[in-house]
Amino acid sequence: MEYEEAKELIVQSLTKKLKTKSKFYFNDLAKILGEKPRIAKKTINKLIVDGVLEYWSSGSTSMYGLPGTGKQAAAEHEEE
Repeated sequence: MEYEEAKELIVQSLTKKLKTKSKFYFNDLAKILGEKPRIAKKTINKLIVDGVLEYWSSGSTSMYGLPGTGKQAAAEHEEE
């Protein structure tokens, strides 16, 4: 799958699911891409570098989401 196709697929899929959740596990993203984990990791990392996705970690759990979405993003903006 080409990078631009993957980018569009991820953004569309996550946008549709924003009403129910804003953060997704790596395996969720790999499943959306239909790729094996090693290939999906390269694509997901590039999406993070390009600012399409953001990485979030609680220390024990790593998740990914669209920038500026979810409760955590709202709380971060309140502090400014």
